[in-house]
Amino acid sequence: MTDQTPLDRLRILVETGIALSSELSLDALLQQLVEKAALLTSARYAALGVIDQTGTALERFLTTGIDPDTHAAIGDLPKGRGILGVLIREATPLRLADLSADLRSVGFPPNHPPMRTFLGVPIVLRGVAYGNLYLSEKHGGHEFTEEDEELIQLLAAQAAVAIENTRLYETSTRWLRHLESLNEIGEALAGELELEPLLGLVARRLRDLVHARIVLIALPESGTDRLRIAAADGDNTDAYGLVGTELELGGSKTGRVLSRGRSERVDSVLDDPEIDQQVARRMGVRSALYVPLFVGPRTIGVIVAHDRHGATSSFSDEDVRLAESLAARAAIAVELSEQVSRDTVRRVVEAQENERARLARELHDETGQALTSILLGLKSLDDRVDTDEGRAAVAELRQLVVATLQDVRRLAVELRPAALDDFGLVPAIERLGDLIGEQGDLSVDLRSDLGDQRLPADAETALYRITQEALTNVLKHANAKLVRVHLSRSGRGAVLVVQDDGKGFDPREVRDGSVGLVGMRERIALLGGRLTIESTEGAGTMLTVEVPIE
Repeated sequence: MTDQTPLDRLRILVETGIALSSELSLDALLQQLVEKAALLTSARYAALGVIDQTGTALERFLTTGIDPDTHAAIGDLPKGRGILGVLIREATPLRLADLSADLRSVGFPPNHPPMRTFLGVPIVLRGVAYGNLYLSEKHGGHEFTEEDEELIQLLAAQAAVAIENTRLYETSTRWLRHLESLNEIGEALAGELELEPLLGLVARRLRDLVHARIVLIALPESGTDRLRIAAADGDNTDAYGLVGTELELGGSKTGRVLSRGRSERVDSVLDDPEIDQQVARRMGVRSALYVPLFVGPRTIGVIVAHDRHGATSSFSDEDVRLAESLAARAAIAVELSEQVSRDTVRRVVEAQENERARLARELHDETGQALTSILLGLKSLDDRVDTDEGRAAVAELRQLVVATLQDVRRLAVELRPAALDDFGLVPAIERLGDLIGEQGDLSVDLRSDLGDQRLPADAETALYRITQEALTNVLKHANAKLVRVHLSRSGRGAVLVVQDDGKGFDPREVRDGSVGLVGMRERIALLGGRLTIESTEGAGTMLTVEVPIE
């Protein structure tokens, strides 16, 4: 490298201005700037530090003159201390004959090449500092001159305008992609009712917009204390196998964000005590962004993004805003899907209950009356039979009809007890307990603190069906002698507790769909209630249901 003539410098400055004004990639622009600054001043080494959003440190550091092996040997890039920190704080040009002689210098890291002469110039536009240019080791061992400083200041002024234009271009491009994402999601909402494809689209679009390594969407499981990952999108196979994973509502960072109902940004997962460090290490994540999904004041899920690609893995305030705007669309998708699902289940349940009631009436009124008529006919027939064999046959037939009549009445009660409609929940469960007791060696102890006021019809039906399913399961599987059923009020809700003294089981080994759990949860979800099951092998089972009755 040789010293440049004034004409050479002018030519380089003009060419640089033209090149900078036509460059739309910020990283490419900054690298050009570093290289041209070194050429203008005949410096062996040049660097450009980009100031972070706090204005106190460097978020990226580009260099020229240092080969890749030396870069690797030096290790981490500087953060903005010592002389570099002086330029960040004071934002004024600085020329030094010997870096090491300045008291503000903190020295160089191991394997760093020696540097003596130094010139630093801030890149400032309208009072806003974008970064600083650093030059060292002018050709021939000379010090940097006042002319060098003026040239680099001129270059920095050009660069500041080019950097601002490039950032504006990147911002407009990013927001255009954001609008395209919102438009795509809006079109999907209009034509797609399946929830998983919609959430998959939201996760994919958000990951692209915020440059995340992985994005997850977690929703609460109806009637449980768990969250389920409903959608995931990630680099390569990062998201593979995560869909369907369950998280504890109160024992996970995602669950706590859902409860608090506010967006949270975590720059280092290692420093957050709420994050499960074993899971974080297994996933290899370093940073996180949590954004709740809102429908009105209610939180219905959480979007989680991990590890932003770039010089730093942390997410920015703009990333939070982008995620929140997409979260609003995702919340609409979840609400629409849940509404369709609730309406479908409600219609199915209502149709089932209507059909059960119709069959129960027919069994009780028509079939029961027919069997009663047969019994009366058998009585008159018994008076007319004069042989022992005939009377024995009539008695046997009468016993068969009586047994059938009892079965028909029991079946009618199981389908839809008249007591539930006529007298309410407690008398219906009392009759149910009697029937269960007749079928096996099981005692049902019912206690009610509901008072005289009846519950809403849909709540009574749901609690009755859940009790019916629970008692049937106890009879079939628990080997219990006693089951206690307790009904009570709690605030604006009703609480049902069914507890037995049977053999219990391990709830973790119960498959979804077993022992009527799906039906129970569907009924509870329709009412906005909650179901919990506690069981220990050898120590019985307790089922607790809470439903609002406003």
